[in-house]
Amino acid sequence: MLRRRQLVLGSMALGAPAMAETPDWPNRAVTVIVPWPPGGPTDVFARVLSQRLTAELGQAFVVDNRGGASGTIGMAAASRAKPDGYTAIIVPNSTYAIAPHLYQLSYDPLNAFTGVGLLVSSPLFMMVPRNSPASSVADYIALAKKPGSRQDYANAGIGATSHLATEMFLQMAGIEVNEIGYRGGGPAIQAALAGEAGMLFMPAAAVMPYIQAGDLRALAATTTTRSPLAPEVPTFQELGYAGFEVVEHVAMMVPAGTPELVLRQLNHACAAALRAADMQPRLQSMALTVEARPREAWDAYFRSESEKWRHLVQARGIRMQ
Repeated sequence: MLRRRQLVLGSMALGAPAMAETPDWPNRAVTVIVPWPPGGPTDVFARVLSQRLTAELGQAFVVDNRGGASGTIGMAAASRAKPDGYTAIIVPNSTYAIAPHLYQLSYDPLNAFTGVGLLVSSPLFMMVPRNSPASSVADYIALAKKPGSRQDYANAGIGATSHLATEMFLQMAGIEVNEIGYRGGGPAIQAALAGEAGMLFMPAAAVMPYIQAGDLRALAATTTTRSPLAPEVPTFQELGYAGFEVVEHVAMMVPAGTPELVLRQLNHACAAALRAADMQPRLQSMALTVEARPREAWDAYFRSESEKWRHLVQARGIRMQ
């Protein structure tokens, strides 16, 4: 209880809106649904954060993996939970902002949930194998446009953030490249390393060791500013691709109707957990940047993010196969 009171006082000292505690929350374990299988980046991050939230709020935050269908199976399970503050879901934007434009869903993606807030983000990189003749984005485009040339890219999965980043690049560059589909990021990366596919986009967390070893060559970053993970790599916007921004966000959401006081307590507890000194090395090892924002910022962000991907999905004619 003392720790919970400190969180409230700390938020007031930072100029956040004053917040009274919900007297009995949490008084038992909180289920944290992760809509992806164990061992993946979202799952690893969710477990690290859940451990910290357990310490911050004095009750266990227990991860429950519900993988399948680009995360929508877990989202459906979370949508059916009671809005009492004892079920949350930690989920990437590929699930809450992209998947609704590709899947027939059993839940209303706009109204079934309320956002606690963004948690972390990771840049993506456009990469080619080490033996590729392309040393820049311009080189790659020239290869793709060369008469008789066939260029392939590795797709980790339809609707993945990496897939949509590729589609955005192809649209803005005015080129078409043959897609080779793989079952997940691991196989897609291995295909690029082996030279089976000549290009791929992938979140930094999955590829930094290969970039640092020189096995994959990063040509551009998808963020608006250069990533501290690879400051020598230019951004697409630097290269003249105005408006090109793709970031893999991870957020916490809860069933709609969850009390606002609980939402605020969760938001502040997540911020405190993510900013703890001992969390920084762990987040850095996962190539994650803290994105903790006020709860009030969620609605505008969510609608903007969803609309961004809806337009691209429609413009590129992307469909589940």
